[in-house]
Amino acid sequence: QGQIFVDSLRTMHVATANALELGPTVVASLNELLDELQRLLEGIKYIGELTPRTNDALVSFGERLSVRIVSATLNKLGVPAQPFDAWSLGMLTSSEFGNAEVLDATYSRIKEKLTKFDGMIVPVVTGFIGQDDRGRITTLGRGGSDLTATVVGSAYPVDEIQVWKDVDGIMTADPRLVKTAKPVDFVTYEEAAELAFFGAEVLHPISMMPAIKSKIPVRVKNSYNPAATGTVISEKRDKSDTLVTAITSKNNIQLVDIYSSRMLGQYGFLAKVFTIFSSCQISVDVVASSDVSLSLTLDNKQSQKGNVDELLKQLREVAEVIVLKDRAIVSLISNLDRASEVMAIAFHVMQELGITVEMLSQGASKVNISLVVQMKDRERLIQALHARFFET
Repeated sequence: QGQIFVDSLRTMHVATANALELGPTVVASLNELLDELQRLLEGIKYIGELTPRTNDALVSFGERLSVRIVSATLNKLGVPAQPFDAWSLGMLTSSEFGNAEVLDATYSRIKEKLTKFDGMIVPVVTGFIGQDDRGRITTLGRGGSDLTATVVGSAYPVDEIQVWKDVDGIMTADPRLVKTAKPVDFVTYEEAAELAFFGAEVLHPISMMPAIKSKIPVRVKNSYNPAATGTVISEKRDKSDTLVTAITSKNNIQLVDIYSSRMLGQYGFLAKVFTIFSSCQISVDVVASSDVSLSLTLDNKQSQKGNVDELLKQLREVAEVIVLKDRAIVSLISNLDRASEVMAIAFHVMQELGITVEMLSQGASKVNISLVVQMKDRERLIQALHARFFET
């Protein structure tokens, strides 16, 4: 039998409210939520089961408690504010608990609500949670808090959406690998999406979609350094003086090489290969092909969700397959009008380091050049590329 310990949470939240002198009304609202949490935990204990639906309800309490404290603190500081659970503003989602999708009806609902709202009062809204059409609490999955911000900002709409992180914006490289990495002032939506997909952890691609549709700029700011201007993500920017915008990487991927003479002139071969991937629930990151071969990469996280053994078994029924593990994708988000120049410099750097590129792909996005190398070469390659593109 599990044990329930809500008292420590209650003590922490009530003590915080008292220390901030937020008053008895706020303390009462916190206790009301904590009582609800207590009842939910007791139900989980007695049933002995935690379903995805119940888990979503459970993890919602942190946001719901926080907005009440933040809102009350703003009011005490002289900034009129009001807390909102996202669904009370109109956040309507699908019923896919743990990874719910924001439904289109959300935008008109939020706009209607905020249009009637006093413009002098700051709405403080819970992130990453919503409700389905049956009133059940859902969570939006990875990037859900940023997605909430872009949905609300796009629905109203606002002049600029700000997302506050722990870095000074989108960086030219991972500062943990490259100490001389610096913020990028401007990137396009397309560049930001490619950076996110290929390893940069600033914004999840899904969270960008509402801003892209509404063409509202997104500014990435640093909570620990608010004076920094951050990075502005917008539809277009001047790239005339840009060679490479940033360097990122996706680590611990697998490179799969597929060879078959039956590919030659067979229009249905690639369809058959990707049907196998679909049936095994495995997605592909990067693809390159020739008349008789196909090379592609698999993200390890995706591979763990699917059935790699079954995938390889089915592929080997139609082709020869070689799997190379411990690889990395190093991506240059660049101005592809100058792609030849970018690749010439990149290959010269790799030649100097004695690094062999095992696969090259220029993305359909027209902003990305991806190089597949061995994991052991990833860090020094990124450092050398950064030194050549940004430090000379």
